[in-house]
Amino acid sequence: MIAMRRHHIESSAPTHLLTIAEYADLDEVAVGYTELLEGRLLMSPSPTPEHQKAMFGFGYQLFDQLPSDLDLILEVDIDLGIADPGGPGYSRRPDMVIVPKAEVARRQETGGLLRAAEVLVVIEIVSPGSKRTDRVVKYAEYAEAGIPHYWIVDLDEPTSLLPAHLSEQFGYHSGDEITGHYTTDIPFPVSLDLK
Repeated sequence: MIAMRRHHIESSAPTHLLTIAEYADLDEVAVGYTELLEGRLLMSPSPTPEHQKAMFGFGYQLFDQLPSDLDLILEVDIDLGIADPGGPGYSRRPDMVIVPKAEVARRQETGGLLRAAEVLVVIEIVSPGSKRTDRVVKYAEYAEAGIPHYWIVDLDEPTSLLPAHLSEQFGYHSGDEITGHYTTDIPFPVSLDLK
């Protein structure tokens, strides 16, 4: 069975660097999920139950506090918009994004991926195998893509949230990691229980 799955993936894997448009047209890969880094597909293991439970808990808290013009979307591909349209693309699949409903409607009408330029907040829940990716690589990529706010949730006890916001000259600026309770008015009023 495993050999059959491996053959399916290998036989369906692209043989060239993908553009965002080509990536958006791909069928879902059978095992794991993918992201696109300079045109190359990245495979990731399935999230743990603890990760999924945390995503549901944070999503539940956020959903009721969103302004009426915003949507919360879980595990969705976003076009980072940091590559030429015909060149090797960059797409990430964050744990959660907060995006204007107008961008969701645009994607429904025209297809393709949600655009990072329209994302207001991107949220990643750190997994044991994603610490460097979430805290260094995606930190730089999301800043380059112009996403105004990046929240990193770390489930190691005590659960913490590192809020970062985009500054005009230096990428993201972040302060201390917050434990217990996170309250802010930027980019909208929200209060989250981190326990």
